[in-house]
Amino acid sequence: MGQFQAWVGGPVPLHAPKVRGHEMSVRTVCLGWHWQPYKYTRDATDVNGNRVLDLPDWMVQLARRALVETSGDTRAGDDYSPDTALVNVYDDDAHMGMHQDRDEHSLAPVVSLSIGDTCQFRFGNTTNRNRPYDDIILASGDLFVFGGPSRLAFHGVSKVFPGTAPAGCGLNHGRVNITIRVTGLS
Repeated sequence: MGQFQAWVGGPVPLHAPKVRGHEMSVRTVCLGWHWQPYKYTRDATDVNGNRVLDLPDWMVQLARRALVETSGDTRAGDDYSPDTALVNVYDDDAHMGMHQDRDEHSLAPVVSLSIGDTCQFRFGNTTNRNRPYDDIILASGDLFVFGGPSRLAFHGVSKVFPGTAPAGCGLNHGRVNITIRVTGLS
């Protein structure tokens, strides 16, 4: 979690984005590109105007390896070039409503890594926020990839289970989720 401390201590601090005028319960720091509701920018114009830190190469390599491991295709990561990561921090009572990741210009897969407390991740359909959806328990170290026909599936975090972070994960409480993605921007 030393890397995490460097990210939140970087030029753009951890912040709670506002969606439709309401502050999210999740706090975020971005790498590569800065996400603000409905668009990406290089500079965090909605926070302090500073440019975000670069996406580290180890994260690109991790995401490529995740595509290979989850697909069983040894070439699955060859053309995958993620350029951003959203690092979301969930306190005990934080959640994220059902949404689609539609702000990217690319439909390349999203690679999601969970660290810390376990959560209930709701993964739904591509049509609306309603059923059918599956509630999936994600624990620290779990990796979730969604792409192909599921790339635009509605998804969210309906609950964090406090006190479930395993010893040695770098967090005493709370949850960090890193989503690695391709914006399709230049």
